Amino acid sequence: MLKITDVPGIEVGHATHSREATGCTVILCRQGAVAGVDVRGSAPGTRETDLLRPGFLIQRVHAVVLTGGSAFGLRTADGVMQYLWEQHIGYNARGIIVPIVPAAVIFDLRGERNPLIPDAAMGYRACQAASTAVEEGLVGAGRGATVGKILGLEHAMAGGLGSVATELPDGTRLGALCVVNSLGDIIDPNSGRIVAGAREPDGEGFADTLRCMMEGRLGTPLSSTHTTLAVVATNARLTKEQVNKLAQMAQNGIARVTRPAHTMYDGDVVFALSTGDHTADINLLGETAAQMVSQAILRAVTLSNAHNPNG
Repeated sequence: MLKITDVPGIEVGHATHSREATGCTVILCRQGAVAGVDVRGSAPGTRETDLLRPGFLIQRVHAVVLTGGSAFGLRTADGVMQYLWEQHIGYNARGIIVPIVPAAVIFDLRGERNPLIPDAAMGYRACQAASTAVEEGLVGAGRGATVGKILGLEHAMAGGLGSVATELPDGTRLGALCVVNSLGDIIDPNSGRIVAGAREPDGEGFADTLRCMMEGRLGTPLSSTHTTLAVVATNARLTKEQVNKLAQMAQNGIARVTRPAHTMYDGDVVFALSTGDHTADINLLGETAAQMVSQAILRAVTLSNAHNPNG
């Protein structure tokens, strides 16, 4: 099965904490990638996303960081910047190399856990581990991710991290990597069946988050602790405006398999990267990106719960 790293110029590395359910994931593009972003959730935690919008100076980024730790976790990008600076990779600002490293977080903090992890050192280690192999499931930024938290964390299931990619008939490749930490349930778009989400307190099946909301069944007060993060990458040659459109259309993939999606309590963010020189139709690319995001989300929860059946 193809992964996001089958798009030329993309590497992925994880750092997973040895004791706590948290970590970070870096998507490296050492040669630079034209980048865009779409923030659809209403509770995001991000860094450097303004630079990715049309009309801003910076055209290329050198890495994207997805991390646990809520806003504390943004420090992992400092370690990624250090690694890239040591490799002389970055934007040349009058002779000073400045790596451009946007980042986004999920909330995976629990109880007495030290909120200062993951940290910059983990971001650096994720870069050291980067390669074209992509480990999936409960690793990196997906280690502490959960889905279906409407009745409380004790009734949620594992979310995790997944990646898929495809090659179009003209040779254009497009891949996605997703970290799944949603408030809502994950749905099979073909059958409408819940495949991961909030479970009934008696253990007898799924509670159905949307139905719980309609009935006013809330295990704990809702808070801004839910987010799905995605990176899509392609070897198509895209302008900054087009790559932002790609990120926007890719968000449809979250909505197709997450119910509900993009709530006031989710911080859903999609980054898009263009690394190549293929000529491609942005409309086809956008629809393909949405499909890849949906498949990556389904793969993440399937792999994570196969290894962690109790969520």
